[in-house]
This record gives sequence, structure tokens and C-alpha cells, in this order.
Amino acid sequence: MQIILLDKVINLGNLGEIVRVKDGYARNFLIPSGRARRATEAAKKEFEVKRAELEKVAAAKLAESQALGEKLAGTTVKLTQKAGVDGRLFGSVTNADIAEELNKTGYKVVKSQVRMPNGPLKVVGDSTVSVALHTDVVVEVTVSVYGETA
Repeated sequence: MQIILLDKVINLGNLGEIVRVKDGYARNFLIPSGRARRATEAAKKEFEVKRAELEKVAAAKLAESQALGEKLAGTTVKLTQKAGVDGRLFGSVTNADIAEELNKTGYKVVKSQVRMPNGPLKVVGDSTVSVALHTDVVVEVTVSVYGETA
């Protein structure tokens, strides 16, 4: 299926590009999330009319994400979990826990923006995770996990 991208999509293209993707990817993800539209003749003409407005909105989102990224870069998130004497947690620290803690400190972060390359944290100590605020803005955040003996 051919679609017009209404936003920058990683590994696919930039705003305004007409790309060919699998039908299910377009129907189930890109179109419902507002990132793309079917590339019909009417849609192409309508897109050209709205192109400047969409570029302005995309630039505003990028600027907002960069501003938040500058504040968030180098932040340390402190979490306390129940742990055994050997330093292993009874459970784990997930991206939802980190996003919740960042929201408590005043940063608007959704759990899907927190990227944990090695999976959930299962030991006490400091770890680095990345927060993808925008496709072009990714910042590193330090997560300090403290053990609480039961």
C-alpha cells in the first residue's frame, strides 16, 4: 500500500514522502496513529495544501522535545525496591516505573518513550536508560535502584 507520511517515522521516511509499506502496518499502526494517510490523488492534493502547516507543527514538536531533552539530560531517577541480601531485586524495575517516577518529578514522559536495551533492571545499583522524546531527540537518564531489605 502506498501512503503519505504525515510525520517522521524511523526507518521509513520523513514528512511528505510517499512510501510503500505492507497493508497491515499501514492499516493497523500508521493510519490510526495519525502518522500517515493513503496516497490517493485527492489525499496528495490535500497534503500539498496543508504541507506548510504540518511542517510548522512538526518543527514545534521537535523544539519542544529538544527543550525537554536539555532539562532531562543527566537526570538521576532514584527508585527503591525490595531486595535480597545479595543485591537482587524481588521483581524488577520496568520502563513504567521509570516513567512514573519522571512524571512525579515534573517531566512528561510516557512509558513507551523509556528504552531499556538490556530489559528490566533486576539488580541494585546505577544503570543508564535512554528516553526517546522524539525521533530525533534521545537523552540518557541514570536510574539508581536502592535495595530495601524485607
